[in-house]
Formats: sequence, C-alpha cells, structure tokens
Amino acid sequence: MSIAPFNASTYVGDRNTANLVGLKGRLDTLTNQLASGKAATTYGGLGVGRTTSLSAHAALAALDGYDAAITGATTRVALANTSVTQVNTLGATLQRSLTASNASTATDTSKIARDSLDAAIDALNVDLGGQYIFGGRATDSPPVAATDAILNGEPAAGRDGLKTLIAEQKAADLGPNANGRIAASAAGAVVTLSEEGAGVAGTEARANFGFRLLSATSSNTAGITAGTTTKATSPDVTFTMAAAPAGGDRIRVAVNQPDGSQSFVDLTARASAATGDADAMPVFATAAEAQTYLNDRFEGVPVASIQGPAALDLQANFGTGTPASLTLGITGTPKAGDTVTINLALRDGTTQSLTLTARASADATSTTDFALTGDIAANLSNAVNNALKAAATTTLSASSASRATQDFFAGSASPGLAPRRVEGDGYAGQASDTTVIWYTGDDTAADPRATATAQVSATRVLNIGVQANEAPIRAVLSGLAMVAAESSAGGAAGTPGAQHVNALADRARNLLVSDTAKDGVPGIAADLGLASSTLANTKASNRESRTALEGSLDGVDTVSAESVTAQLLQLQTQLQASYQVTSMLSKLTLVNYLG
Repeated sequence: MSIAPFNASTYVGDRNTANLVGLKGRLDTLTNQLASGKAATTYGGLGVGRTTSLSAHAALAALDGYDAAITGATTRVALANTSVTQVNTLGATLQRSLTASNASTATDTSKIARDSLDAAIDALNVDLGGQYIFGGRATDSPPVAATDAILNGEPAAGRDGLKTLIAEQKAADLGPNANGRIAASAAGAVVTLSEEGAGVAGTEARANFGFRLLSATSSNTAGITAGTTTKATSPDVTFTMAAAPAGGDRIRVAVNQPDGSQSFVDLTARASAATGDADAMPVFATAAEAQTYLNDRFEGVPVASIQGPAALDLQANFGTGTPASLTLGITGTPKAGDTVTINLALRDGTTQSLTLTARASADATSTTDFALTGDIAANLSNAVNNALKAAATTTLSASSASRATQDFFAGSASPGLAPRRVEGDGYAGQASDTTVIWYTGDDTAADPRATATAQVSATRVLNIGVQANEAPIRAVLSGLAMVAAESSAGGAAGTPGAQHVNALADRARNLLVSDTAKDGVPGIAADLGLASSTLANTKASNRESRTALEGSLDGVDTVSAESVTAQLLQLQTQLQASYQVTSMLSKLTLVNYLG
C-alpha cells in the first residue's frame, strides 16, 4: 500500500468543494422549509426538539379521537333526549285529555291513546346509523315491539298480547261469583261479610286476586252495628324446584305490600353473589340448597307468587289460611237515611268504599239502597252483594286492567321474567313462552346509562346509555297502552260504563303523571341534558388543550416563513459570491498572476 504525496492545492480545492456542497444542502433545506412550513421532514431532523414534537403530536392525535367520540356522542344524546321528551309529552297530553274527557268521549280518548302509543314506540325505536339506541347494549334490532303486537298479540306465532292478559286478570279478580271474591250472607239479624275461598287454593287466590276486606262503619250504631274485622291469616309460603338455578338464571318473586299492591323482587343467580345482595342469589349445587336459601330469605314475607325459567319447575306452596270477615248486626230499629259503609282494598294499592242507605222501600237490584221492610238483614245482605258485583265490574275491573298492564310491561326477554300469567288460583311458576315480549333489548345492566359510554378525555368516560324499559318510561307506556286496550262506549254519568271509564282514567293518570314526578321521565331527560352539557364543556376544554399543544410546536415542528425567506436570501447571496470566487480562482494561472 502506497501513500500519496500531500498536495496543498488539492486540500484547498476539497475544502472549497465541501463548503459549496454544505451551502447547497443548506439552500435545499431552507427551500423545503419555505415550501412546507415544517422544520424537517423527519423527527431526527428536529434535533433536541424531537421529544417535544413526538409527545405533542401523540396528545393531538388523542384529542382527535376524543373529539370524534364527542361528536358521535353528542348526536346520540340529542337524539335520545328528543325521544324521551316526546314520550313525556305524549303521556302529559293524554293525561290532560283524560282529565278533560267524560264518558261520552271515551272512544275518542282510546283512539288518542292508541295513536300516542304508536308515536311513543316510534320514538323508542329510533336508530342512529343503524344502531338502536334504546336497546341498551343490544343495538342491532328495534327494542320495542309494534303496537298491534303489544295490544293484540301475534296469533300466527301463538303469542298473546295485552288485551288477553287484561281479560285473564279481570276474570281472576272477579272470581267465580263475579263479586270480587267477597260475599255477604244473612243469618237471623246478622250479616256476615267474608273473603271467599277455602283451603290452600283459597289462600293463594286471596294472596293475589279480588277485593280485600278492610272495615265497615254505621251512621246509626243504635240500629246497625259494625263489628271489628277479623283479619285474614296465611302461613308462610314455601318454594320447591326441580333444578338449581344456573349462573345467569333469573327468578321473580311477587310480594304483597301493606297497601294491597304487589312489588317484584328480581334475583339473578351469580357465583359472586354476597349475602344481602338485593338483586342476586348464590349459585347452588343442588335444588335442595337453592330451596333452603329462598325459603329462608322469604320467611315471614307475604309472598304472592314466584316465577322462573321453565327448566326450574318453580312452585310456590301455600298453606291453609283463614279469610278476613266482619259482621253487621241489626240490633235496633234502623231509620230511613241511615248508612252502612264497607271499605275495601284493591290490588293496585287503592281503596273502594261502598255506601248503602236505608230506605222505606228499595228495588231488590239496587246497588246503593236496602229496604227497611221485611227481613232487614236479608235486604242489607242482598244490597251488599249487589254493590260488590257492581264495583267488581267497574272499579275492580279498572284495577285489573292497570295491574295486568303493569305486569305486562314489567316483563322482558330474559328467561324467567316474561309477563306473569294467571294459572288456576294464582300465577304460573314457569315463565310463559306464549306471551308477546314488548321489550327485546338488554335488561341485565344495573344502570341503563352505563350501557353506552364515550371516552371524551384522557381521564373521563361519560355514560350515555338509555333503555326503553326504564321504570319511568314503562309507566308512561303502561298508561297509554291501558287506555288504548280498554276501549269503552262509556255512557251517561252514574252508569256502570261511565264508572268504569272514570276508574280507568284515574289509574291511567297516575301512570302518566311522570311529567311532574322527580324520578319520572323528566329525570331521564335531565340525565341526558347533563351529559350533553358535559360533552360541550369537554369539547371546549379539549379545544383549549389543542391550542396549547399547537403553540408548543411553534419553532419546533414549524418555521417562520419570514425568517426562512431572509435566511434563504442571505444564503443565496453567500452561495453566489462563493461560486464567483471559486470560478475566478479556478482560472488563475502564474501567467495571469504575473500579468
């Protein structure tokens, strides 16, 4: 290997060439910066600023995702809020119509209710880009059945609708004697009123159907005395089952409340269930263990029925109890105008008073008067039975419609939670598969809002879900459907038809009253309004963060066009001068130098 001799002129030339190449590279860099506005085309070209650029761009990309989520969530919340507001408005409108209507306009009111139910279902079946937002986590199909299916069932599929359930409930509440399962009988000078039904069957029927006997009063105790009511007795209800509930199985237990109404306790079998969980029960290895758990849990509780998946073969076992009773005694000489009032409780938590007035003479079919001639006790007993039958076909019938409707809308597609069906002297223990399920969306979430979420910032996840089966919405739908299903010709004031319409309207108004209830449909709208406000505030906050991040990139990612232009002009001048000097030196010879 040989070493070339050092040549000073070669070194100088190389240095000049390198300087020219460097200047040309700098010129290219400035030209690119001026054209793109960027400091460099790669993060490596940013030098020490690359860390700042990388972190800022990552944060900006995250903000892009948050803003996209906020945009989608804002549309969803606005759409849900519009639907909820419409449901509330429809309920309030029918409520006002029921208040203003009378028996002669009952048919029109029923049509208004049907139209309102159609509109409410349309509102709840709204979709956003093919996703049905009122189905909770189930978004691929409309969550609410069509109005006709709800009211009339699906005959081709063998499923009954609300009208069938109302008819069954009415028949069960009326009882075999069409008197609301309370009868009066006279023996000598004593009239005895008693809840009907003997043995186990009678105990179960009294736990679920008909009137409950409360008390009686007399305006003239010297003529007619009202004895103290002997309360009904009933032993604890026990449960049996053929198989233990598996994880996820759901059981519904109906419990009688002090006011006569019923409430549901829904239990889901979970391996993680803890003692005291209000909505869960443990998973047991055997049916015997599950039975023992349920029997212990509901010991001393006035159980009315139990229902679960058919495979469990659940049964509620009633013992023999005694019916409630009271006596009215003819102890003196009643006078015309004297009254006897009998107080009854209905199964929807309301009460009914039957007032009978003593008259010198009265029609044997009267529901309000009894004659003071002949056998007064027999006359009073007959009038009481007439009044019970009249109330059973008016007020009790309206109560039956209300109960059946609320039971229907409390049902869901979860095995075990289908609407209850009357069976024999009580309700069936096996969930029906021959009843229309009005709501087919998700019903397993403890919080409907949590069924849909939006990540709106690095630290905030907003709950924006809604479900059509939320209790306030169910109440409004129940009110609309009950009036739509119970069309009536009405009649003149005081007639049974008018009394039925009035009693029905009273119950429907209570269901539709959510426009003034704190926890009603407006409460759902308030949740959605709060979510909308949060989305707007978060978007504004994200906008401020974006501005700050973009500001941090000034001078790192981006360059000033004015500064680059000045540098470019300076460099061009410098480069041009270097070219000229180099050109002059390249032509310099000894002859030219000496010359």
